[in-house]
Amino acid sequence: MAKIGLSGSVVASTGGARGIGLAIAQALSAQGARVAIGDIDADLAAKAAAPLGVHAARLDVRERESFAAFLDSTRGALGPVDVLINNAGIMPMGPFLDETPAISAAQIGINLGGVIHGMQLALPAMLEQGRGHIVNIASLAGRFAIPGAAVYTATKFAVVGLTEAAAAEYRGRGVHFSAILPSKVRTELASGTERAGRGIPAVDAADVAAAVLHTLRRPQLFVTVPGYLQPAAAPYQLVPGWLSGLGRRVIRDDRILSRLDRGERAAYEQRLAGLVPKPAPRKRAASA
Repeated sequence: MAKIGLSGSVVASTGGARGIGLAIAQALSAQGARVAIGDIDADLAAKAAAPLGVHAARLDVRERESFAAFLDSTRGALGPVDVLINNAGIMPMGPFLDETPAISAAQIGINLGGVIHGMQLALPAMLEQGRGHIVNIASLAGRFAIPGAAVYTATKFAVVGLTEAAAAEYRGRGVHFSAILPSKVRTELASGTERAGRGIPAVDAADVAAAVLHTLRRPQLFVTVPGYLQPAAAPYQLVPGWLSGLGRRVIRDDRILSRLDRGERAAYEQRLAGLVPKPAPRKRAASA
């Protein structure tokens, strides 16, 4: 299958106004790619895009119509989409039973539903032109389950499986599929995890962006960040349950539940709350 050259290629990326998404846009534009970033915060996306000279548009990945409009806007401004990067994601943390249905639904809608929408909307044109690359930003949590982030872990396992299944289904059609699996990334999404995440490799958003550029140049189905974890990702699935359980207890993999810094994380949690619809007020029963 033909590889996508970075210079002059049209790239649509979600969640591009901050963090990993912004780092990806910066790295791609520096290589001469023509980039469009979509974000639910349209004002922040426009502000981030201006110094880079990239296209920006509002995008709520949970809404299929919004995603379709973002891709249409990208095509209108830049041309046919060569690369789709599904980056938008959220990561609430805490005990599974304390998580509200609304926050769970938001994670499923953004982390998984948004990826499905993007792939289903961008893939037909790529198949028709016989070339393209879909890059899904997953997580090492898509291979190693994280206590304290159960629903987030579930969405990332799903993205890994979705990427692998689509790659198998459309092999030989000219389109590449890749899942990027970062460890803990030093962004707002991981705020408050300094004590809880000790011993877990930490990387910067620029490291994830570099991995994206690398897989666009040399397509690969799964890419871990940092790269030295690559050999461990697949064999982990073959480790007996009793042995992996013992290893998890030794490294205290449930530290998020006891060591998460809620104060440090407050600003991020407040932003997440803004993504969840407020319940309608109850109607008072008429008095007799």
